[in-house]
Amino acid sequence: MSGAPEAWVTAPLPHVGAEPHLGYALDLVLADVLVRHGRQRGRPVALRTGTDENTPYSAAAARAAGISPAGYAAARAATFTRLADALGVRPDRFVRTSADPAHRRTVAWLWRTCLAAGDLYKGDYTGWFCDPCGRFRPGGDGGRCPEHGDGLRETREENWFFRMGRHAGALRAALDAGVPRVVPQHRKHEVIGLLDAGLTDFSVSRPAARAGGWGLPVPGDPGQLVHSWFDVLCGYLDGDAPQQELVHVIGKGILRYHAAHWPAILRSAGLPAPRALLVHEHITVARGPLDAADPVALADAYGPDALRWWLLREASRPVDVDFSVERMAALANDELAGGLGNLVHRTVTMLHRYRPGRPVPAPVEPHDSAPAVLAAAAALPDRIGAALDALEPRAATEALWALVGAGNRYVEEVAPWRLAARERDGAPGAALDEALGVALTVCRRLATALEPFLPAAAARIAAQCGHPGGELPPARPVILRVEPLPEVAPC
Repeated sequence: MSGAPEAWVTAPLPHVGAEPHLGYALDLVLADVLVRHGRQRGRPVALRTGTDENTPYSAAAARAAGISPAGYAAARAATFTRLADALGVRPDRFVRTSADPAHRRTVAWLWRTCLAAGDLYKGDYTGWFCDPCGRFRPGGDGGRCPEHGDGLRETREENWFFRMGRHAGALRAALDAGVPRVVPQHRKHEVIGLLDAGLTDFSVSRPAARAGGWGLPVPGDPGQLVHSWFDVLCGYLDGDAPQQELVHVIGKGILRYHAAHWPAILRSAGLPAPRALLVHEHITVARGPLDAADPVALADAYGPDALRWWLLREASRPVDVDFSVERMAALANDELAGGLGNLVHRTVTMLHRYRPGRPVPAPVEPHDSAPAVLAAAAALPDRIGAALDALEPRAATEALWALVGAGNRYVEEVAPWRLAARERDGAPGAALDEALGVALTVCRRLATALEPFLPAAAARIAAQCGHPGGELPPARPVILRVEPLPEVAPC
């Protein structure tokens, strides 16, 4: 997009030590839907993400691989850009935290600003450290990392800390006023519980020696490196430039950092809190670990439409959801190929069969169900807009699916093939014109409304439906059925 956006929708910056997984794919797709829909309404909104590279784990993995940390980070970051490409997501800003000069300046500026505000101080810290996570785990979590299952080690070191307690009351009051807006509601209650229980000051640096010297140095204290959680959150900003509105799409596992720590840091710097947080639940994989289902391989094998649709329809529910290739394929075949694709293909096929590809609207009384389906088509943009304004992407897909169902029911009820038979027997052709015109109108409305959700499918449908007043291209299937390929993902 040209010019500065008035809002950024962000997906988290995942650490490069992990493999791209379905949870991050969901982050990207949800953010992409919000951005595309905002632009469809004429709003200058942009998508921002990147990769978290300045972690001790990255340095250790690079040493184990016999390459430089910079080389390791660059190679691993490429796996995440490939995922975005496979999903049809085009970030406007992709921040690589170890290699982006503007990001380095942003981190230094925010650090100095918080220091000047009196919110950073140096002190001793003792805790249980998880090497793969690159962070301490509160309370030791029974000696094992709940995320990786790896053993934790007790560690004592001197760090810089952020004065979280100084901001807790203001954050609680802002949250009561809806700033930031946290969706779904039960996640807002979780944040309230954290604030009411009392959040302690948290470490924002680590000794450079522990990280092997890999990371961004603390301004004025080169023996310390900025902690990756302070560092990576700065990836949402552009230095001291005027702050655009922020909408964060995140998984529930990083809610504390985005709904409590991050607003406190912004407040210390005199910057506004994020406008909203859309929090999704976890995705598990049937009969295997999460990384058993490679989203790049899935998108390559089945196309981005099937994977995006499953993520939007199933993984955006407010509960943890289990993924399998069979479930994704069944949903795509039922709703996309059997529902949407069938409606478009049969409509265009009948227009060629009965009207040589040239729909002709006629001023006659339409079939009894036509006013209802046309009203539903006209109302679709507002229904989708209301759902996405409420940060409820699944409700938006329900609106789309409802119109697909109404369109198919209309075709069955009006039965253009019967109207064509009557026309051959001498009946006026206006009723058939009307029926085919209504069906085509529904398909065109669906193509436009679908673009934020399934841009590739939407483009094929729009091309198949042609332009008003013009001849339609030959009928071709716009969405094909998919069959599970066990070798793609063992789940």
